[in-house]
Amino acid sequence: MNRNLLLIIAVVLVIAVIGGAIVLNKGPLYSGLSFGTPAPLSAVEIRNYQGKDLSSINAFRENSLRGPQYVNISDYHLTITGLTNKTDVYSYNDVLEKYPHYSRVVTLHCVEGWDATILWEGVQVRDLIREAGPDPRADTVVFTAHDGYTTSFRLDYLMNRDILMAYSMNNVTLPPERGYPFELVAEDKWGYKWIKWIERIELTNDTAYRGYWEKRGFSNSGDLNKSYFSL
Repeated sequence: MNRNLLLIIAVVLVIAVIGGAIVLNKGPLYSGLSFGTPAPLSAVEIRNYQGKDLSSINAFRENSLRGPQYVNISDYHLTITGLTNKTDVYSYNDVLEKYPHYSRVVTLHCVEGWDATILWEGVQVRDLIREAGPDPRADTVVFTAHDGYTTSFRLDYLMNRDILMAYSMNNVTLPPERGYPFELVAEDKWGYKWIKWIERIELTNDTAYRGYWEKRGFSNSGDLNKSYFSL
């Protein structure tokens, strides 16, 4: 065996040993990665679901009372209270870890004349209410947002339908503009009933309660198949 061939073999062996040492020791090239556990990447917005085209998460007009709310999630709490057997207070992670997750394509229709069809993912409101234990006297549910916005629903609307409190849209976490941490997916209701930045859910027997827009002449039921003006 000539000297050149021996030199080539020696170089190959050195490279193999060094390479193996880097992998075993997870050197700088692999710093921070755990082999066998995939590194998380940012979610990618989907625009088609089961053959149905979806709107962009940016296809919404900003028309909230005080502009987008930037909730500090480490301080965030969701409270379910009022005519209930107990008051429940959850962190954001508490909600996501305690309750089953569901997804559904639902279109939001705004009174301004635009709409957006989105794949929403969230928890069912009735699961939260059942856990708190609704009092037999309760027939109305009032939602309060981080910015003070409120709206209300009949209790049976929330208990008899798969109404979501969403944390995700089109496979991405709700951005602040869309209501992070939670937005109500108020199916078959006008957009002003789709309350964002939910912080409080209160059960009451005050059927006369009127939220922000309802006090200003909008329909209290907000039914999509009817005028949004009160009659």
